[in-house]
Amino acid sequence: MSWNDRRVWITGASSGIGEALARVLDRRGARLVLSARREDKLRELRTALSRPDDHQVLPLDVTDTDRAAEHVQAAFAHGPVDVLIHNAGVTQRSRVADTDVSVDRRLMEVNFLGAVALTKAALPAMLERGTGHFVVVSSLVGKISTPLRSGYSASKHALHGFFDALRAELHDRGIRVTMVCPGFIRTSITLHALTGDGSEQGTMDDAQAHGMDPEACAERIVRAVEREAREVLVGGSEVWAVRLHRFFPGLFHRMIRKARVT
Repeated sequence: MSWNDRRVWITGASSGIGEALARVLDRRGARLVLSARREDKLRELRTALSRPDDHQVLPLDVTDTDRAAEHVQAAFAHGPVDVLIHNAGVTQRSRVADTDVSVDRRLMEVNFLGAVALTKAALPAMLERGTGHFVVVSSLVGKISTPLRSGYSASKHALHGFFDALRAELHDRGIRVTMVCPGFIRTSITLHALTGDGSEQGTMDDAQAHGMDPEACAERIVRAVEREAREVLVGGSEVWAVRLHRFFPGLFHRMIRKARVT
């Protein structure tokens, strides 16, 4: 697979994994649509890339689902989008008993419903062309659950349910889906993690601070897309938790109660 002149739309592109994906794909020759809420950060990123004139800045809030069709029209205005990377997301650090339901709602709106709305709006054009690839940045906790992440984990589990169904329904019509499950990646996501009352945590988790380099993560994701992998687990030793959960569920559930998850 060659990325030359392929148009790739990345949500959550202004920082973290999204920014790293933009840098890696720019080097590979892709033409990018960069989306996030902060236009200034997106423009700074585009300027820093090796071919800024090849890339489009499209500010948006994924929770504004009523405008999904408008956003898709803008993204496709300069040519069809070959790959849509759903990367926008927010995490959580609070116990179930301490978390207001408004926080659970926010997590679902950002992490799940935003991706669903953009996918449904983009599908008709992809189906008409007979090709399209959705890359969905989930999480290891989209496969398992840990303390302090109940709503976040639920939103990521929901992504797997939706996109696994989409893959099965449209495989024979040229639509591909790659689910990405990162573990601890060295980004600022935990600074903005929602606490029980919806305020931001404001501190960096130690495990996150010592996690995988974002560009190394992005390289792994890009290689998975190139081989049209259905799913890829990315991270350090924490990825083994998924296999432990699958093959030794009793042991996993005993261990996760006391595991260091921040």
